[in-house]
Amino acid sequence: MSGIFAEKLKRLRAQRQLSQQMLSEMLFVDRSTVASWETGRRLPDAAMLTRIAGFFGVETGELLSAVADKSPLRVILVDAEEAALRENAAVVREALPEAETTGYLNAVEALEFARQHRVDLAIVDVVIGQESGMDLCRALLAINPRANVVFLTAHADRSLAAWETGASAFLLKPLTRKDLAKALALLRHPIPTGGA
Repeated sequence: MSGIFAEKLKRLRAQRQLSQQMLSEMLFVDRSTVASWETGRRLPDAAMLTRIAGFFGVETGELLSAVADKSPLRVILVDAEEAALRENAAVVREALPEAETTGYLNAVEALEFARQHRVDLAIVDVVIGQESGMDLCRALLAINPRANVVFLTAHADRSLAAWETGASAFLLKPLTRKDLAKALALLRHPIPTGGA
């Protein structure tokens, strides 16, 4: 989580000579909530950010910029076909050059990565060898509800079932930059694309 916001909140609180307990009472939250914000373990939601900004007399945008996660955009691709994975990764790297893009040949490795790192975008085949891309989509969203999943497959007949998983888009192989740009415009949780 953002250490920048944590430091900003500590500084604002110290300027007012408030303890964590005093601030928590004024914001109507537990002291442990303020403590978790100041250690960077948690971040307040948008409504609370507005309340904090109003309390301290600062612009909400100032706090939002402090909350912004400075880690790179993370994209994973999951496809059991090595050649397809390589080609699709090249398209993604061209469209999103600032992103950390990693490919996986199976769902197990992709899930292990997602458990340890925030995934912003997952481009997943509906069928990954013997594994289900739909099950992978559900698991990725259980780990991070703000992850965006785009299905990329040769199995057009499975598109209706894929929509029930919470995916943002469904594309047919081969992946093109034009199709990827359309999918990025449909993401449930928009990501910075740099005009991709």
